[in-house]
Amino acid sequence: GLLRFTPQARAAASLFWAFCEDERRHRWARRAASLGRLRETFEHGSPLGELGRELGRAISYFVEENELRRAPSQKKAGYLGRFTVARCAEAGHYLAEELVADDPVFVVNGESAGLAELFMDALERKGKRIDFDEDLARLEGDLAAGYDLVEAWLRGFVDRNVNDDVEHVLAEAVGLVLVGERLERKTSEVRTNLVVEGLRGQHGRLEEGALRIRLDAFLTRLRQYVDEYAPAWRAYRRRTHRLVERESKRLGVPDLKPEVMSGFVRNQLINDVYLDIIGDNLAGQMGTAGESTRANRSGLLFLISPPGYGKTTLMEYVASRLGVMFVRVNGPSLGYEVRSLDPAQAPTVTARQELEKLNFSFEMGNNVMLYVDDVQHVSPEFLQQFISLCDATRRVDGVWHGQSKTYDLRGKRFAVVMGGNPYTESGERFRIPDMLANRADIYNLGDILSGNKKAFEDSYVENALTSNEVTAGLIGREREDIHRFIRMAQGEQIPLTEMAHDYGSVEANQIVEVLKKFIQIRDTVLAVNQQYIRSAGQDDDYRREPPFLLQGSYRNMGSMAERIVPAMNEEEVEQIVDDHYQNEAQTLTTGAEANLLKLAEIRGRMTAEQEERWEELKREFRRRKMMGGGDDDPVSRVAGPLATLVQRMEDVQGALDRRELAERLGEIRDSLAAMATGNATPTSLIQAGESKAKERRGEAEEA
Repeated sequence: GLLRFTPQARAAASLFWAFCEDERRHRWARRAASLGRLRETFEHGSPLGELGRELGRAISYFVEENELRRAPSQKKAGYLGRFTVARCAEAGHYLAEELVADDPVFVVNGESAGLAELFMDALERKGKRIDFDEDLARLEGDLAAGYDLVEAWLRGFVDRNVNDDVEHVLAEAVGLVLVGERLERKTSEVRTNLVVEGLRGQHGRLEEGALRIRLDAFLTRLRQYVDEYAPAWRAYRRRTHRLVERESKRLGVPDLKPEVMSGFVRNQLINDVYLDIIGDNLAGQMGTAGESTRANRSGLLFLISPPGYGKTTLMEYVASRLGVMFVRVNGPSLGYEVRSLDPAQAPTVTARQELEKLNFSFEMGNNVMLYVDDVQHVSPEFLQQFISLCDATRRVDGVWHGQSKTYDLRGKRFAVVMGGNPYTESGERFRIPDMLANRADIYNLGDILSGNKKAFEDSYVENALTSNEVTAGLIGREREDIHRFIRMAQGEQIPLTEMAHDYGSVEANQIVEVLKKFIQIRDTVLAVNQQYIRSAGQDDDYRREPPFLLQGSYRNMGSMAERIVPAMNEEEVEQIVDDHYQNEAQTLTTGAEANLLKLAEIRGRMTAEQEERWEELKREFRRRKMMGGGDDDPVSRVAGPLATLVQRMEDVQGALDRRELAERLGEIRDSLAAMATGNATPTSLIQAGESKAKERRGEAEEA
């Protein structure tokens, strides 16, 4: 029943009702009785609840007005508080429930009533009852003083005569004595507390394995939890969520979450070769799981390749699998002018943003993969800043919120990866500081690794699978099925029963036909890739033909693969290759013709006219190099041809020397043959040699 409310709440309600004006009591009583009938009739209790809140505010005002609240300095250990705002609110609801009855009788806890009765009996026995009543009567009109007096007497009695803990019912006992006969009471002997023993745990309410439960206090805490703590917690969570969302957006954290492209294919080359290489390096940088983890972490992973080989995508995939933040710093946005890690010294807004992102990765410190992309576009002085970060010290000097800060990343899960393309027209700017290169494991994703030629070749086909609607479904199936289909496309007979997936004959035939076209394209793309790398790695001073700038990457392969249909013949596939590189060459402007002719030579598809034109272009290229190229410096334009002429004369001299040597060797051979047949003697041969030597000297003098 109403014992679910705390004794403090019942005491506050009793004091308020006992000393309240009769007119106000009458109005509240009539409203409560009517709203009680409304609840009983239509099960609509919210108006009664609203009345309880109104009464709670009135009780709180009453307590304040009569100075019944105790100052915090007066509280003692274990004191539950006299009449707090929360207790007054609870008292309002209790009073509304009591007033539902036409003739309300206020319920009293048996413990409270027993304590008050014991106190009054003790006064009777000691002959102090009359004195106590007179003292109380003299304080009539000063409720706070009267309450303090009764509370002081009761506490004195409890301290000397009661061994049990009665603090929780003291307020109600004071109210009983103070109110006296002003209210009609009824005592309930329902037990509201118990002790549960033999419990284990660390909860704050456990005392030596025992939990003391008081129903009224528990229900009050529960109501307080539902009405105050839970809403406050939800409001706190909403506020922190908004704060985190705002700061996350400001710092760009969503951009740091690795998101693997839908077209990413974990092909055989990645699975069997690259992941082992990358894993060994990252184990050295970030440590490994378990007891074998390294304490002295160091190193750098450096990936190079022409564009389109998926350096960034591969590392984003690895970061995703490791569950680390992927902080990608864009090299072109930094540019060659950036030398420092200080964002304040950045020449452009975009460079400053990249440096802020870089320093943010240092500030996070743990579970981070820092990826500096396209380092061919940054200065060697900037890369030198990473030297100490990539050795055993694992330190770097950064700038955070305008303040210089040294970051110590020893023992942290922090990896440094760099990617670049040295095969560019500005490849001479691809300079890595020696001390940084000595700390790096460098791998070329665009070239054939030793012993992995087949895996490298097959990777072109595997990466192109998602580009074509016929082969896209293979990605979600067993990897071995892909390799079996590739072997079938190369002429091997494999029954469909060996496949892990159940393929129909029509579907399988379409896949094989498309893969045959893939392989035809791949052979060209591979040849283009190798020629591009050879040409890009050659010094301009030693070129005998124009540089080859067309590329053969995974991206090129995918662009052509998406246009393949099973019914195409070989010539139609070659036409797709022609069209693709014809479009690619448009970006080369004046170099387009030379590159397309070289492509035709690589593919073995040159016509007689193309071959003649190609030879003409190569001769013109060599002539221009001999004339100093396009250099406007007059000295260079004269010095170039002269140097070339000297080189040509040396070549002619070498040829003449070789011719003379051949002639002398021929003469020696003839002389030996003549001696063997008896047609000449050593004397005659010596005389003939002296005669010829005389002739040569004469010719040399004449020349």
